[in-house]
Amino acid sequence: MIAPANGFTRRHFLCTAALGAVSGAQLAWSADEKPALSPEGKHFNEPSLKLPIKNDADVIVCGAGPAGIAAAITAARAGARTRLFEVHGCLGGVWTAGLLTYIFDFDKPGLTRELVKKLDERDARRNRNPSRFTYEPEAMKLLIEEMCLEAGVKIQLHTRVAAAYRQGQRLTTIITESKSGREAWAAPVFIDATGDGDLGAQAGCAWETGQAKDCPCQPMTMNALTVVKDAKALGKFISFNGTDEFTGPGGHLTCVEAFKGELQRAGVGTSYGHPTIFHVRDNLVMLMLNHEYGIMAYDSAKISEATLRSRAEIHRVVKALRSLGGGWESLQVATTAEQIGVRDGRRIRGRYTVTKEDLIQGTKHPDAVCRATFGVDIHAESREKNTTETISHGGFKAKPYDIPLRALIAKDIDGLMMAGRCISGDFTAHASYRVTGNAVAMGEAAGVVAAMAAKSGRLPQAVEWREGAEQLAKLGQRI
Repeated sequence: MIAPANGFTRRHFLCTAALGAVSGAQLAWSADEKPALSPEGKHFNEPSLKLPIKNDADVIVCGAGPAGIAAAITAARAGARTRLFEVHGCLGGVWTAGLLTYIFDFDKPGLTRELVKKLDERDARRNRNPSRFTYEPEAMKLLIEEMCLEAGVKIQLHTRVAAAYRQGQRLTTIITESKSGREAWAAPVFIDATGDGDLGAQAGCAWETGQAKDCPCQPMTMNALTVVKDAKALGKFISFNGTDEFTGPGGHLTCVEAFKGELQRAGVGTSYGHPTIFHVRDNLVMLMLNHEYGIMAYDSAKISEATLRSRAEIHRVVKALRSLGGGWESLQVATTAEQIGVRDGRRIRGRYTVTKEDLIQGTKHPDAVCRATFGVDIHAESREKNTTETISHGGFKAKPYDIPLRALIAKDIDGLMMAGRCISGDFTAHASYRVTGNAVAMGEAAGVVAAMAAKSGRLPQAVEWREGAEQLAKLGQRI
């Protein structure tokens, strides 16, 4: 290499440039410009802001999953000015962003039946069992958007609840973050339908998660929509395809075992012990293949890592299956879920806690807003346990039981209700009521009670469930 006339080589130049960049970075931190750290240097002191407050809603619902959309639609139909905030770019939560495609415990009076009827009108449901069925996520997405708009719900997507403030015992204001920046919102009643109890935790409510706050907890799962060459050719591997049974010829577990045989033949394993295929439409199927163990629902860094691992596993398994040819020829991932499926989030302390004993006894309540019939469904807490007992039923057969309105009303603060996974319950009970049919019913109840409380100047706990049930009957939504 010929040295330049000034004696600097290219390597010398690059090294000098790098040192200059470091020096420049150091010069940028002048005494006046260093971050506003606390005296011990471990915390950043965020400057306070004065945010214009928006007070145009009677009921604010945070989270637009199955519980949230049910709460918002019902509150709006009951005459309340209703706002609905959702962090993703669509409504539906696990139904849509999570690509669940399969619904449990849906045979209930009320909004569940309305949804079923409208899905059928759009030919968006594959089997006709009223309690459990597959559906098309895109059709569901459009349907619930139309229902919310028709009811008069004000929807704001791409918006996350970031903080909550109260005056004394009363929750009065939430802060959201979006591309519009930080915004403040006030309302008489709020509903936490975030699934993970984000609003309740931010407001200072006590909460539990999993079997303990440091785990063990149920694993997360990412779903994927895939296109196959001929779904009929793979019929014996597709669960609930022609039968609603869990066992026997064509039953769910029979199909799972057959599918596991194909995975073994392809030389690939899955982190979920019951890998499952559901039929969505024509040659479109959903794959449920993975488990991510020991991830807390409020640990963004760990959830991010779990999401990346899950997506990589899906593509690895699909590639292996495709190599088998035959019915697996041309198997293609259409899309993976935007939202990894969370089973265990925060359970906010309410004025009643649904417990394992309620499931054993089949407890009934005078303020019952939902009759849950789904059994205990505890997915293995670790990869090791997954190999011996993928799903536990708690060691007992659950009887149908009631979820009371009191479990939907926060105990520690006023003006806050919960709906969906984040209601007040213990670990075992949560493993039953967390399915989306129950979430919709709970959302309806929270929505109508919140609307009545806001419009009458009462707190939710002052509204008798009899009043809420009567209002739902007037709306044509009976629980």
